[in-house]
Amino acid sequence: MPKALHLIARPEGEPKDSDFELRPVESRALNDGEARVAVRYVSVDPAMRIWMTEQKSYWPPVKLGEVMRAGGVGEVIESRNPRLPVGTWVGGMTGVAEELITDGRGLRPFDARTLPDPTWALHVFGATGFTAYFGLKEIGQAKAGETVVVSAAAGAVGSTVVQLAKAWGCRVVGIAGGPEKCAYVKDELGADAVVDYKREQIGKALHETCPEGIDVYFDNVGGEILDAVLKRLKLRARIVVCGGISQYNGSGTPFGPSNYLALISARARMEGFVVIDYLHRGEEAITAMAPLVATGKLKGKIDAMEGIDNFAACLRRLLSGRNFGKQVLRM
Repeated sequence: MPKALHLIARPEGEPKDSDFELRPVESRALNDGEARVAVRYVSVDPAMRIWMTEQKSYWPPVKLGEVMRAGGVGEVIESRNPRLPVGTWVGGMTGVAEELITDGRGLRPFDARTLPDPTWALHVFGATGFTAYFGLKEIGQAKAGETVVVSAAAGAVGSTVVQLAKAWGCRVVGIAGGPEKCAYVKDELGADAVVDYKREQIGKALHETCPEGIDVYFDNVGGEILDAVLKRLKLRARIVVCGGISQYNGSGTPFGPSNYLALISARARMEGFVVIDYLHRGEEAITAMAPLVATGKLKGKIDAMEGIDNFAACLRRLLSGRNFGKQVLRM
């Protein structure tokens, strides 16, 4: 019997297996206009840790007892909806569930045959890619010749930002943790320089790799790395505040940047960014990125774990930085 994962406790620190409970999915006959979707993959994202709390965010908290919120992709296996014939692939907010019944609202059909893999509808051609594209283009306003620094550069969003910035003619410095990830960011993704935050002193490394300063910083981690970047800003620099994964598991007051006054002297801008404001422009991003994928200038790396019962472990892997590329859970 298909199962769904329900949030039953607010995590303290790292999410634990006991914060969730597997329950059977409702099994019933379809009504007219409905389809049954077998969820094949769900996206595991840092924002999930925020959704589990009661703090104010761009989406309301997941209520205790509800299915854990998640984007996913799946295949229609039964249908009484002419717009969703059997065999159609769809993407959207499926929740962490192996199966769901839907009238199609909120789900986007796509042709999986045109993708390297169906997971790309969650990665480069999904919310992850849209985050990188619109964050860098609209908020960062990156231009050829500028220096762009990207944190979590081996992660899903960060790796896409690195490649887009290079394709747009920028000089790119990636920040990642460990020699394997740093080698990937430089050798595979094409960054001009890489900083290993686990082995190097961030401020000193940024001084060496960005001697003339930083034009655009795409921030996925917050914390001490953001604070160090603030000291290296060029005039009219832009900081894209996309995430703060270094802070998500903390139970106390988040680490705030002590160097924020640098924004004044640099006449710089630091702006928060959420991809849901740009989802209606998704086709624009796909159209722009598809030629880069076709020519090998934009690659995607999938880090998949298996089984709905491994969701908490999969999320812990992501939040601790052990993942490599886009984290997904294969259902």
